[in-house]
Amino acid sequence: MLYFSKIKIISVLIFTIVVSYFAGSNFFKFDDEIINRNINLGLDLQGGSYLLLEIDNKPVVVQKLQLKLIQIKEFLKSKNIKFKNITIEDSQKINFEITNSDIDNVSNLFNDQSSEINPYFDQFKSHQFNIEINDTSINISFSKYGLIQLKSASQEQAIEIVRARVDEVGTNEPNILKRGIDRILVELPGLKDPKRIKNLLGKTANLTFQFVTNTDDASYGTEVFPSDEESSDITVSKRIILSGENLADAQPRMDSETNQTVVSFTLDRIGAKKFARATATGVGKDLAIILDGRVISAPTIQEPITGGAGQITGGFTFQSATDLALLLRSGALPAPMEIIEERTVGPDLGQDSINAGIFSLIIGFSLVICFMIYKYRFFGLIANIALFANLFLLVGILSIFEATLTLPGIAGIILTVGMAVDANVLIFERIKEELRHESNKIIAFDSGYNKSKTTILDANITTLIAAVILFVMGSGPVKGFSVTLGVGILTTLFTVYFIARLITSIYISKNKHKEKLI
Repeated sequence: MLYFSKIKIISVLIFTIVVSYFAGSNFFKFDDEIINRNINLGLDLQGGSYLLLEIDNKPVVVQKLQLKLIQIKEFLKSKNIKFKNITIEDSQKINFEITNSDIDNVSNLFNDQSSEINPYFDQFKSHQFNIEINDTSINISFSKYGLIQLKSASQEQAIEIVRARVDEVGTNEPNILKRGIDRILVELPGLKDPKRIKNLLGKTANLTFQFVTNTDDASYGTEVFPSDEESSDITVSKRIILSGENLADAQPRMDSETNQTVVSFTLDRIGAKKFARATATGVGKDLAIILDGRVISAPTIQEPITGGAGQITGGFTFQSATDLALLLRSGALPAPMEIIEERTVGPDLGQDSINAGIFSLIIGFSLVICFMIYKYRFFGLIANIALFANLFLLVGILSIFEATLTLPGIAGIILTVGMAVDANVLIFERIKEELRHESNKIIAFDSGYNKSKTTILDANITTLIAAVILFVMGSGPVKGFSVTLGVGILTTLFTVYFIARLITSIYISKNKHKEKLI
């Protein structure tokens, strides 16, 4: 029925006013943080940086092969299989030799679907490693799908670390997406310091603590690294005392004694025990702190450090100390990354897009208003009021969730206007048909709304399903379009069946005796 209870009327009004108030936060500044929520503009509207990163998975492959080599040694020993000359060749495969009598046994151990040493991927119908047998020589290398699985895992880990670094910088609504299995797309709307974020994303942040040796000979058991503090290189022991995996937190601060900026760090329980044990036996020695193959600091251990905390010195500015702490907190990347493509969108171009989108919306909106008033007179005016309310509700809901508006998102808003008009046209045309057979105006209008409901719901729900699929499967601008379209469908149904219907019921109840209403 066209009848609305007082509770329903009050509920509709409260909801409309509250959501519209949130929409107003995009045009006016409110003191209340809860209410002061705005729509974020995407890269194409407010400008920013576009970065395409490529992951160098060669170190990951080598690392996994080294771990696999150790596993193979232990596995063959447990099976009483004799082997010799086990090495990694060309950073691509593991090679070792066995006796003729063990060839079949080794082949079965590696090719069995339930193999302990060579996992089988059911989704790929393939093992992680291929085994090649040449006489008594065995070659173990990653299979095609083993590499895919390895690269995918590396990409997933890299995305999480990149996201952590970007979030800490404070960029609004970053867009971080997969591209293939070894590339990552990073969109940073409104980025003011692209050089800083490039430096942060380009660093692997592989941190190790190793003792400085007393010899300049880089023989077995030692390695040489360039130093940020010294003019010459520093020779350190290959034995890693501690790695960045054991860091629980890192923060920049001012040292009260030296009045210098340092990076203080806190270790987890395991790291604290390792550090205490190493510093207790290394009093008087220099401890090199190595980040991405460079010694950033090499302090002398004065006394055992048992509290699970320490600090890194190195002539930092507060900005560089903040960035280093950020890198350490977010963790090391699984593999080095290189920026292979970079684009910067200026704010002027974004403003041009906004102006073009608003101009298109105004033109379309104006034409719709004129058509509805011409076609349906007063009821066209009601539809236009509902249309204005629809836009305010749409902007308000997007503001509540602080959604990101892109240029395709503006297209979604324009499409929402068309769908809202379509719903009203269907209702009014159905009402006209009912008035030809029904003398009671209230019954005719009520019947028109009810009989058109199924058609309108079917059309909007199918479009909503498409919007949901676009949101789940799409990315970037496509996702922005689906958000505005999906929310617009919901606000359209609300304004049509609550706001427009409420105004219509009030008007009909007072003008039911008029000869021609629509």
